[in-house]
Amino acid sequence: MKVGIVEIAERAGVSEATVSRVINRRQGVAKKTRDAVEQAMTELGYERPVQGQLVALLTEHVSNPFFADVAERIESTLAPHGLKTVLCPAFPGGVQEPEYISAIVDKGIAAVVFLSSSNTVDGADTETYEILRGRRIPYVGINGVFADGVAVPVYSTDDALAAELAVDHLYRLGHRAIGMASGPTGNLPADRRVQGFLDAMAKRGVEDAERLVIRQSYTIEGGQAAAQTLIGLGATAVVAASDYMALGAIRGIRRQGRSVPEDVSVVGYDGALITEFVDPPLTTVRQPAERLALEVGRSVLALVSNRDVPVGELLFDPELIIRSTTGPAPQ
Repeated sequence: MKVGIVEIAERAGVSEATVSRVINRRQGVAKKTRDAVEQAMTELGYERPVQGQLVALLTEHVSNPFFADVAERIESTLAPHGLKTVLCPAFPGGVQEPEYISAIVDKGIAAVVFLSSSNTVDGADTETYEILRGRRIPYVGINGVFADGVAVPVYSTDDALAAELAVDHLYRLGHRAIGMASGPTGNLPADRRVQGFLDAMAKRGVEDAERLVIRQSYTIEGGQAAAQTLIGLGATAVVAASDYMALGAIRGIRRQGRSVPEDVSVVGYDGALITEFVDPPLTTVRQPAERLALEVGRSVLALVSNRDVPVGELLFDPELIIRSTTGPAPQ
């Protein structure tokens, strides 16, 4: 049986929070209490990760609430086991993934998590993966497989199902001219969402849906520009590839003198908490942040303990959250 903080807390006669503080070498624990916890760990055979205490989390999307939420949940999963998450914001124009890894690899990296980073880019540079494999440092991906084709654990939201949920909702409301504001070509999640959207529309007899797909950046400005183009093409509803794009789409629709959802309905994607409090509250397809983070955490803990983890991509179902930015198609 694997020993965890619950068993250690029971043996030492302290709270689980105290055990967590001792494992993470935090202040605020009396020496007598710390000694009792350390003794319990020894008696129970608890092993700290042997490959290092750091887990590097690489992402391009630090400002996006969804990715910040996933990063925080991963950290919360790993911290009780003595692993400290280091956030590495590798975005265009800044420090890149190989530079981050090269700078900290000798500090003792236990594992690396690619959070919708280079693992989402078609034809990405494989230098980072080569460095990690050369040092025998395990790595996992979120929302995208790796360009070098090496089989590692990957945990993704089912983008095809996400598109189906959004299209089905809008179709039931009477919308037929449904457009999509998606991310750039070559971004794996964006490409998957577009293909899922086209498949969902074709399933409903719409064969020319590609004319209503606009590729833009994953930003508010990108969503605004895409929505304005879609309105010009006659769209009565917009499926956005992110919540940020959806918020931009709402702004673009309003600047065209239209109302949401009376004239144009909007569906977002990600499910960040803030979307419940915008005006109007955003209908969105929520990614399962908690389940993704938990599975990633479990995978990392197993890998740093030299235990096998199934490789390949595991898909998680998203959930449609209906709020106030979608309504019946205008007559």
